[in-house]
Amino acid sequence: MAATAAQPPARRGGGLWSSSPVRLLLVVDAVLVTVLLVLAVTTAGSGGASRGAPGASGSTSATGTATTASSPGAVAPLPTTPTPASTAGPGRFASPSGNIECDMSRSGVTCTIASITFTPPAAAGCTGALGHVVALDSSGVHLPCPEGPAPTVAGADVPELVYGSSSTVGAFTCTSATNGVTCTDESGVGFRLARSAFAELG
Repeated sequence: MAATAAQPPARRGGGLWSSSPVRLLLVVDAVLVTVLLVLAVTTAGSGGASRGAPGASGSTSATGTATTASSPGAVAPLPTTPTPASTAGPGRFASPSGNIECDMSRSGVTCTIASITFTPPAAAGCTGALGHVVALDSSGVHLPCPEGPAPTVAGADVPELVYGSSSTVGAFTCTSATNGVTCTDESGVGFRLARSAFAELG
């Protein structure tokens, strides 16, 4: 009986390229999927970091208004603020009791008071109701000598300045309080006027 030639034993672990074509395709697919996942994670991370980043071409302000980035070196406009000459509160007002009424302008303040119990300072030649009119302007406090009778209580058409409130016109501010009306300029010169007292300030 003739002897058969011995077949060499099959090698185990012969390497990737000696494997079947199906196994090779599976390995290639796994590599491609891994690369695609890495690219997806990298792209998502860089895209999220750019939202609202400094230097972006556009942004939204705190008020919800869309703005565009200015060129380097440009100066943003400053917000507008009231000027010292602006009016805050009525230029004409009365105390809640109506006993005191004041007219304010950028040149000064004039207040009238209907009823007083204090003794006004004497003024030579004044025969009117001295002490019922007080004025403040750039030269200081004055007590003009009014002609005729004392002024009456403020009418219902005059805006009321409630106690604790102030009105500012130009450099002059008047404050209404339970102890009277106080009017001063920016340096603190002025007066306090009430039914029972009058005093110069500053």
